[in-house]
Amino acid sequence: MPNDRNTFSSRLSSTVSRLTSRTASRAVHALWRYAQRAGAVTARTPGPHVFRRIGEGTRLAFPQGTLFGTEWIELGDHCVIGAEVTLTAGMMPGLDLGPETVLRLGDGVVLGRGSHVVADTAAAGVTIGNDVFCGPYVYITSTNHSYDDPCLPVGRQWPRSAPVEIGPGGWLGTGAVVLPGARLGRNVVVAAGSVVRGEVPDHAVVAGAPARVVRRWDPEDGWQPPLRTPPPAPLPEGVTSGQLLALAALGDAPAEAGGRLEGAGPPPDGAPAAGTERETDGMRTP
Repeated sequence: MPNDRNTFSSRLSSTVSRLTSRTASRAVHALWRYAQRAGAVTARTPGPHVFRRIGEGTRLAFPQGTLFGTEWIELGDHCVIGAEVTLTAGMMPGLDLGPETVLRLGDGVVLGRGSHVVADTAAAGVTIGNDVFCGPYVYITSTNHSYDDPCLPVGRQWPRSAPVEIGPGGWLGTGAVVLPGARLGRNVVVAAGSVVRGEVPDHAVVAGAPARVVRRWDPEDGWQPPLRTPPPAPLPEGVTSGQLLALAALGDAPAEAGGRLEGAGPPPDGAPAAGTERETDGMRTP
């Protein structure tokens, strides 16, 4: 009997421990989801920050990175700013930077998790055009250390600053760095890990450290050198979001279920009917 009692007690203790851990885990995740919702910064819920402007539909995910000089920062409409993104105006908090905007994001800008946008002054500010997309951990700065005096530590020397301008429609890959004085044109692609300085023309792809142009768009000849992959096939005209969701659900359904989801309607012209897809290297193709 003592052995049976000990076994029962051990099993009960193990069960209680599992239930307690599971409950605690669910509670922690629920609290974190609540904190993410409540801690997001928007025009209606700016928290402790006073931005010069936060556009309609713009959201800074929680937790934010370092934010200071927000009185000189303008954020356009419908921007998506990931968690732990740093936005700063001025070398340090508490400075009076004058009447002009120092850091400006256009409409529809996306800043990936952990990115930094560091602007110095209005004369050496940062301007990012509409619909610029940045991957995670992109670093954009209009100020940098100098090393003129070989006798002083580099970190103690007065930095150099120059304005940064990124034209609309560009894409900056993960870990890209944009240095003071850089001017990127329209629809510029910056490869992951590149270090950009100087001017980049419109419709160019740059890569490397320092970055150099590796591909450009020519109005007569197209992309030079030519792209190695075909362009994505556009969706057929008339496709609705409901039909796309229905097709996605069919892709996740068991094979024996077959058929179209109720309410999905007939497939649009050019779209594959349900059950006619075939598997190729993990991608669904008609």
